[in-house]
Formats: sequence, structure tokens, C-alpha cells
Amino acid sequence: MDILQLGALGIAAALCALVVKQKAQDIGTVLALAACAALMISILPAFEEIKVMIHGMGQMAGLSEVIITPVIKTVGIAIVTKLAAEVCRDAKENGIASFVELAGATAAILIALPLLNMLLELIGGLL
Repeated sequence: MDILQLGALGIAAALCALVVKQKAQDIGTVLALAACAALMISILPAFEEIKVMIHGMGQMAGLSEVIITPVIKTVGIAIVTKLAAEVCRDAKENGIASFVELAGATAAILIALPLLNMLLELIGGLL
């Protein structure tokens, strides 16, 4: 799907969810969540292509997989965290959204720790 189709699908789903939420809040939220899932599934192949391109650029720059993989994982965690938190906010669950964001930040830090360790070892080697 191209971006125009995705945008049109997103707008149509948002309008449908808005209309349904006026009568049945729960069903409108489920409809919005289903639309998000459908949009996410439709762009999954693009993520794989991005991953391949980043790995290729990393190889051209002489970067190790040990450096590239945590960066890709951290970006993925950020995207999933943002989407999950927004769905929670849409369902009027701001507290859960905050904890989703905290969990995402914690997971990103955990993934990035080996890079931080490598950086500290590099700095220690220079001193």
C-alpha cells in the first residue's frame, strides 16, 4: 500500500470509530485498535526493507552487527511503545499509557547497555 491509501484508510477508520464511539465507547475503541493493527500489518514489509538498508549502510561504514542491531531494536521498541501508549490514551487509560512508556524506556535502556559498556571500555582504553 502506498502512503495515500494508508492515510485514507486511517482517516476512514478514525471517522468510523468516532461515529461508533458516540453510541458505544467500547466498540469504538476496539474498532480503532483493529484499524491500527491492520495499518501496522500493512507496513511490516517496509520495516524489513528498512532493516536491510540499515545493515547495508552499516557494513559500508564498517560498523559491526554488535553496534547496528541494538540501534535497530531500540528504534523498534520506541515505535511499539509509542503506538501502545497512544492506544491506551485513546481508551482513556492514561495511567496504563504512562507505564507502557516506562516499560518501553526500560527495555530500550536494557538493549542499549552493551553499547554503553563498549563506549566506556573505549574511553577507558584511550585514557
